[in-house]
Amino acid sequence: MRQTISIAVLAAALLAGSVCRAEVVVIVSARNPVKALSSEQAADLFLGVSADFPNGLHAVPIDQSEGSPVRDTFYLRSSGKAPAQMKAYWARMLFTGRGQPPVESGDSAAVKRLVAENPNLVGYIDRSALDPSVRAVLTIH
Repeated sequence: MRQTISIAVLAAALLAGSVCRAEVVVIVSARNPVKALSSEQAADLFLGVSADFPNGLHAVPIDQSEGSPVRDTFYLRSSGKAPAQMKAYWARMLFTGRGQPPVESGDSAAVKRLVAENPNLVGYIDRSALDPSVRAVLTIH
């Protein structure tokens, strides 16, 4: 039992170390009129609480692949949920029929490419992947 707890603590410490280094930005297409999102608005979009941008335009969130450090950082900092908590959250939402998780679409480059092509999409990427095809609407601290 003690060894299991020690391994869990070590794993959490390693995850926290890798999570803290990434600088994550929430992005929309450069063609999307939204200029900014609050942390709460972004969390609501990615947790299925809201389906629209603040201006009323339908929003479709795009996740990075499970296990991605950028994904883990995004959810930990925006909603306070660790990867296991996110799995449990979506399991409950699916079981009760209250929502579907965002579509997973690879890494920062893949998410940026998709978001750039469609003004209805919203994603998150590592800040280093930003370019003029997308606009950062929130920096996750």
